[in-house]
Amino acid sequence: MPLLECSGLTKRWGAVTTVDDVSLTVEAGEVVALIGPNGAGKSTVFNLIAGAIKKTAGAVRFAGESVEHLSAYDLAQKGLSRTYQITCLFPQLTVLENVRLAVQARSPGRLRPVASKALVDKTEAAAMEWLARVRLADSAHRTAGQLSHGDQRLLEIATALALQPKLILLDEPTQGMSVEETRATVRLLKSLLEDAPIAVLLVEHDLEVVFGVADRIVVLDQGRKIADGKPEAVRNDPAVQRAYLGVEHA
Repeated sequence: MPLLECSGLTKRWGAVTTVDDVSLTVEAGEVVALIGPNGAGKSTVFNLIAGAIKKTAGAVRFAGESVEHLSAYDLAQKGLSRTYQITCLFPQLTVLENVRLAVQARSPGRLRPVASKALVDKTEAAAMEWLARVRLADSAHRTAGQLSHGDQRLLEIATALALQPKLILLDEPTQGMSVEETRATVRLLKSLLEDAPIAVLLVEHDLEVVFGVADRIVVLDQGRKIADGKPEAVRNDPAVQRAYLGVEHA
């Protein structure tokens, strides 16, 4: 049974259909990239999976359970976390506090009205471990808003991973990064996924990132799925070349 199973996902806004009967799966430990031209419906699919918008038709199942009625908090407790196309952090809190809140959200003592010193120490130690893994430990006591754009993206990834997900939705994690930052992030993602084998559904425009990390690629065009397969098969698919990859990737 797939970890994530989306069947017949459809979203209409009046007469406009942005996602049209899209079905996809993600297996446990698999990295799946969702690609396509601007306006293909990728972020809408993410928002339908995460429950941020209501679907017109279709179904979403996670770990064998329908999750369409669950809030983002409940999804995180089930093991599904996400990042956003526009970085979503607490800019006035420190880097450490941003990650500690994520760690605490999965802690058995999260519902206590006043956290014990032992709980605070434990969650801070776990948060520092995540910051070390994304190479932000030296920035732990800076406010998140002081970080560079690239480091804010890394902080958001660390925060999502600190929720201990079974599946993470990464929405354009390298958006706005320089070429060198992007390559460093690809290396870091590979390392993180080797250390903590979780499933990933990735939306990304940078094909170097996509072909560097994905086990399988799903391609959307005008809201419809036009390909789903291994990277080389997708790269050589004439329909994908016409719709998205272009001559240089043919």
